[in-house]
Amino acid sequence: MDSDDRDAIAAAVAQAERLTSGEIVVVIDRAASSYRSVPMVLALVLSLFVPWPLLALTMTSAPRIFLIQLICAALLMAALLWYGRGGRFVPGFVKRGRAHDVALREFTARGLTQTRGRTGVLLYVALQERYAEVVTDIGIDGKVDPETWRDIVAALLDAARQERLREGLIDAVGALGRVLAQHAPPVADDIDELPNKVILL
Repeated sequence: MDSDDRDAIAAAVAQAERLTSGEIVVVIDRAASSYRSVPMVLALVLSLFVPWPLLALTMTSAPRIFLIQLICAALLMAALLWYGRGGRFVPGFVKRGRAHDVALREFTARGLTQTRGRTGVLLYVALQERYAEVVTDIGIDGKVDPETWRDIVAALLDAARQERLREGLIDAVGALGRVLAQHAPPVADDIDELPNKVILL
């Protein structure tokens, strides 16, 4: 995502916030986690099987078997870390859980719990995980049917699958603004409390 894309999304945030006293923050995360632990554990587990055929079929000494096992563990780890990059060995539910945890952390880190009316909304996207989530503060949470957020996320993910992430994000931000306008309309002394720029992680 280049600077033109980010500027267009930031402009969409500014436009959406004119309809509401709420605050919208967009965070795009290249990857919620490196998932290195999974291929490393897998390599170590597989290396545990190396000594058994050597013990059963050869007269190799214990120190040599241990050395062979260490070499195999190192080679397996290198191969699986390379092949498993991007979380290839990680189940989908684990990836979604990691991305959800990051979304909650970013919600707090970006000051969305500090807005005057507690009407902050985070739109979080994890590209590697193909995951998106809307996180809302207590001034909005409970006032909106969760299905509304799911529909916005589903449309965004569908656009991303079609290589239209920029358009999908702009549409999602517009939809968030329209929902917020119903539950947190503008007030006379409203100020823009949080930056509109897209945050890339």
